[in-house]
Amino acid sequence: MMSERQKQFREEYQAQIHPLYSGLLHVGVMYAVGLSVIAYCISRLEGATWEWLLVVPIFVVSNLFEWWIHKYVMHRLVDVWALRAIYDRHTRQHHQYFTDGVMTVDSSREFRIIFFPWRALFTFIGMGAPAAFAIGWVLNPNAGYILLVTMVSQYLIYETFHYCCHVHENWFVRNMPFVNTIRRHHTAHHNQGLMMGYNMNLTFPIADWLMGTSDLKRGLLGHIFNGYNEKYVKQELKDTIGKHSLKEHSFDQQPA
Repeated sequence: MMSERQKQFREEYQAQIHPLYSGLLHVGVMYAVGLSVIAYCISRLEGATWEWLLVVPIFVVSNLFEWWIHKYVMHRLVDVWALRAIYDRHTRQHHQYFTDGVMTVDSSREFRIIFFPWRALFTFIGMGAPAAFAIGWVLNPNAGYILLVTMVSQYLIYETFHYCCHVHENWFVRNMPFVNTIRRHHTAHHNQGLMMGYNMNLTFPIADWLMGTSDLKRGLLGHIFNGYNEKYVKQELKDTIGKHSLKEHSFDQQPA
């Protein structure tokens, strides 16, 4: 269900998109650059063995960073030029364009409101490169390349999962493990009553489980493989969700 305010915002936002903007070009360049960096780093590996174990801690740190930047930059106004722009684009635009009642797009031109601008990927690579050089110097070059592979892969997974959260319902998003989990997780985040404090992960809800910012009350594996299940939504949040929601929830008909 779309409110009149959301409808008007969508119309105004779409009218302001540059006529030459191409959503397919936007996404194509992003993946081409990201996958090229990954392929280059892998091509530079020489007999990597134990270094692949670094994927686990780097993945965990990336998941925590994803949670942190979403909670404390994308939803908290930091009055610094670049950080303020991130807040404006996310809280003031993305969260008006999408609510838990209307989460989807109808055309590739609307990719503008889903995917980060190209500069975000280049900035992310630029931030990861010094860490990759450092770990490559301390351990060995393989370790540095694997760090960058993991970081860029995590970025592309973020963008892919976020896209899956904003497409129309289909067989893939409903049944694909991890994707169906984050789709429900992110839809709940777009509830106006939850958006500032809950469901900050956009890939795997590990940090939300760890930091207590998930709307679910269950264990780690339950979070990761939850899918569309609303059975475990925290009882204390149900009134808030119902009050601010524009969609029907399966727990509405369940006993307390």
